[in-house]
Amino acid sequence: MGALCCKSESIDFTQEIELSHFQLLRSVGKGAFGKVRVVQHKENKKLFALKYINKEKCIKMHAVQNIIQERNLLEEINNPFICNLRYAFQDDENMFMVIDLMLGGDLRFHLNRMQTMTEEMVKFYVMEISSGLAYLHAKHIVHRDLKPDNVLLSETGHAHLTDFNIAVHFQEDQPLKAVAGSMAYMAPEVLSKKGYFSAVDWWSLGVMMYELLYGKRPFRAKTNQELTHAIIHEQVQYPAHSTISPECINVMKAFIERNVSKRLGALEAGGFEKIKQHPYFSMIDWVKLENKELTPPFIPDSKRANFDATHELEELLLEDNPLKAKPRKKDHKPDDQPLTKEQRMMEEQFEVFNYEKERKAKINIATNDLGNPLSEEQLREEHDMMTPSVNGGTSVDIKTATSTTHTHEQQNTISEQANHNNEHNEKVENKEPLQQKPETKQEHVKEQTEENEEKKVNE
Repeated sequence: MGALCCKSESIDFTQEIELSHFQLLRSVGKGAFGKVRVVQHKENKKLFALKYINKEKCIKMHAVQNIIQERNLLEEINNPFICNLRYAFQDDENMFMVIDLMLGGDLRFHLNRMQTMTEEMVKFYVMEISSGLAYLHAKHIVHRDLKPDNVLLSETGHAHLTDFNIAVHFQEDQPLKAVAGSMAYMAPEVLSKKGYFSAVDWWSLGVMMYELLYGKRPFRAKTNQELTHAIIHEQVQYPAHSTISPECINVMKAFIERNVSKRLGALEAGGFEKIKQHPYFSMIDWVKLENKELTPPFIPDSKRANFDATHELEELLLEDNPLKAKPRKKDHKPDDQPLTKEQRMMEEQFEVFNYEKERKAKINIATNDLGNPLSEEQLREEHDMMTPSVNGGTSVDIKTATSTTHTHEQQNTISEQANHNNEHNEKVENKEPLQQKPETKQEHVKEQTEENEEKKVNE
């Protein structure tokens, strides 16, 4: 009998985070220049969603600045109702973002299966998403692409915001001007190009709320021109023979309010506090909600897969260059071509991020600050804030997780493949006039940055 000659490679986890630190599991999503896989950290055994973006394709799509902007913005964020960034790194071919893994699927996936959702479910999701949006807005960040596709459920049924590819910072004295987002969910001030702030997210939340309850969007048209007119001018029709409560309809009307100074959630109208004080939500214990102590009304079926299995087949059969850990080139040879502007930008600005090291650094700084050490309770709070919960980055059984996994990138892949009668959002150059297409192919307009020329991006 022969002895096994091979043994597992030794990994130094004290070194900078890299792909070799993760075990690659199922491939669950695909975009124009990026893919998503379930991965498990080999040391702490936690599961995550790995989004990897091919550098060459990213350059061709003029999306380098967008990806760097998304990575930098995600580094600032840590909230229980957001899919948080845990690691970021790169090799010679790809940029990687490791994000909280959600096992419950996105709201688009569940809406397609249910046709409509109960008022109890929608109310719960609106409250959790509102808390996440309020957190972003307090940091002067506007999401700009809120829709069912971009809300993921954890395995326990809690809602989480995802896809920050067109999210941006805003200043209170400088309105944003770029037309960005998914058209059916855009606020009228975005389409009219008069300038806007974070209140556009509350409009989108109202549109999504309507869609989840009624199974259709409040504004529908055959062309983008007609849809723009409807959003800016037409009144929303609420079905007369509906079981939806008057209080719930009142909330939708308050979100889908063209006058920003009166829109529920808008800073001009009292902000997040006005949402919590609204009669529809006034009996809610918001402290318990924000601690995830309220029981979700719907628990996703853990036995059913929430992604398209063809992604894994493509990875196995069609991928010319399957993903694997590769050492980086240490030096640039004299005969190598010099780095382009975009390549240098990725090398210099897509920096390594490790939430574990960030947490430890904060603790060390605090404990070394003479006269102001952190108490044991504060240390525990700091650890809890920076550590993935069971809803993301969980160390559950691999077989279970990889058969039911749904990740943050699936708003453009998984849910849209299941989407028989909903949008297949395209992202087009903002400077070009919107093409007239049926509602089922609504434009997804995105900007590169507020200062720079917008480019066409498909992801």
